[in-house]
Amino acid sequence: MSRFMLSYVKSNSPVHRLSGATKIITFLLWSILAMTGYDTRVMLVMGAMALFFFVISGVRFRDVSVIFKLLLLFMVLNFIAIYLFAPEQGVLIYGTRHLIAKGVGRYTITAEQLFYEFNLFLKYLTLVPAGILLIVTIQPSEFAASLNRIGVPYTAAYAVSLCLRYIPDIQRDYENISQAQQARGIELSKKTSLLKRIKGSARILLPLIFSSLERIDVISRAMELRGFGKNKKRTWYSFRPFTKKDAVVLAAAVLLFILGMWITFADGSRFYNPWIPKQVPTALAVSSI
Repeated sequence: MSRFMLSYVKSNSPVHRLSGATKIITFLLWSILAMTGYDTRVMLVMGAMALFFFVISGVRFRDVSVIFKLLLLFMVLNFIAIYLFAPEQGVLIYGTRHLIAKGVGRYTITAEQLFYEFNLFLKYLTLVPAGILLIVTIQPSEFAASLNRIGVPYTAAYAVSLCLRYIPDIQRDYENISQAQQARGIELSKKTSLLKRIKGSARILLPLIFSSLERIDVISRAMELRGFGKNKKRTWYSFRPFTKKDAVVLAAAVLLFILGMWITFADGSRFYNPWIPKQVPTALAVSSI
């Protein structure tokens, strides 16, 4: 797999051996639990589990390092934007104010604000490895079959499969066009400045768009000639039946979901408050995740 894009990684790890439907259902339960609450205890456990599953999956970090770097950049920008627009958001949520450092005007540093943004970091730590695993451990055809198996119309499921298959094609076309442009004298290496590289990369977009439109037209015509979408149901070549391991994983995922929800909302609030022994529901704010 290329280190610049996400695509399926062939392996025989315990994660790969699970059926696609199991991984999709588990990911949905995992995402709902992670996005619903702000209980630090639950998210710390889920974050550790996500990293553990990423390690045993056999996916090399260098293969997805660029994705992690881009998400890290987005995360830092998100944290800065939250502080600029709502520097007292943590104080509003937790109902207390422990000043760490004074700033200019309302821009002060409080323990509550740092704790709130730490919880946002835990959300990223919980969701990002799980989302990457979902993509790199399921073949596109099996992904479509699994979506159809859990109730998604096969036309929509097949569209998702085509998107996943198309990601490596886009990258391959980009690299081919980039090499052709460099052969014509356009410098895109690290030897030139960042601004010139950006301008040079912009020249690749137009031929990349045209080649993508041409491929889309060919695929759509081929599907139309074969009567795609005529019948309400279809069979799948890449289909993996449920096994005992899938049943165990699904049972564990449901148990974790129920337990996590109970811990999160046991005291009447989805925010874990370390400054108040027993939380009192406060004005809840919409997160920026």
